[in-house]
Amino acid sequence: MRDVLQRHGALLVLVAVVAAAALSLDGFLTVRNLNHVAVGAAFLAIIALGMTFVIITGGIDLSVGTVFALGGVLAAWASQYGGAAALTLPLVVCGLIGVLNGVLVARARLAPFIVTLATMLGALGLMLSVSDEGSTTYLVPDGLALSSLVHGKLFGLVGYPVLLVLVLFAVGGTVLGRTGAGQNVYAVGGNEQTAALMGVPVVRTKVAVYTLSGLCAGLAGALNAVWLGSGVTIFGIGTELEAISAVVIGGTLLVGGYGFVGGTLAGVLLLSIIKNVINAVGGLSSAFQEVVSGLFLVGVVLVQSWLGRNADRG
Repeated sequence: MRDVLQRHGALLVLVAVVAAAALSLDGFLTVRNLNHVAVGAAFLAIIALGMTFVIITGGIDLSVGTVFALGGVLAAWASQYGGAAALTLPLVVCGLIGVLNGVLVARARLAPFIVTLATMLGALGLMLSVSDEGSTTYLVPDGLALSSLVHGKLFGLVGYPVLLVLVLFAVGGTVLGRTGAGQNVYAVGGNEQTAALMGVPVVRTKVAVYTLSGLCAGLAGALNAVWLGSGVTIFGIGTELEAISAVVIGGTLLVGGYGFVGGTLAGVLLLSIIKNVINAVGGLSSAFQEVVSGLFLVGVVLVQSWLGRNADRG
């Protein structure tokens, strides 16, 4: 029973929020608004997907927000050379940052918090260097093939970024639940020493999940830059906190060993719907919007904790 509550707690809260929004707000359930919410959540969802793998191993990646911003700047700069360059450069650079995180955490046995904090600062310095201390904003040229894909919609209804997220989460869920690599991720997070004694490649698994996190952040940054039409240096800073929140709300344990990507997707949607509802209601400054969102998140976590305790008693 406890596992059921943990797996579906965020989904139940999400359904409640959607129902409340639909009843109280005009136009919430329109195709245009729902697509706006989904596309807005797509880039965070890609980051949170990689973060899910990292947290299941018992780690954390604080660099993804800055890496996300770096990926956007690199994509915008490289877009002058074509769509392939705009996508490849951020994937390579951000993927290498993920590899560095994984090697330092797994090989050097440094604390993930310290390692990813250091690479976050390094990525910030690299981003400022590329953008001339933030004074240069690179624009994505009109007519870029990648741009038409990012802004396109299937049958004029569902944005292609949303479809990409669904595919990525389907692949991620399959890897975690149905492959030996996914079982290694759970084993490392459950008990690293025991996993090593059982022959699980602990180092390789950790390097792989941090590399995946870097790639996801770089991909999200590149797509976001194409979506916005420019590489904005300050956009994405702090996104790591939203990604961690979405993963935790989705039921993944911060101590590692338990989690699933479906819950993460629900957590991302929950965050996006909260923002959409607050913006639709209006009357709140951006600062107070963040306060309300934070309080709501605390409430969700408390409810899930309460449900888990009651399940234990039952």
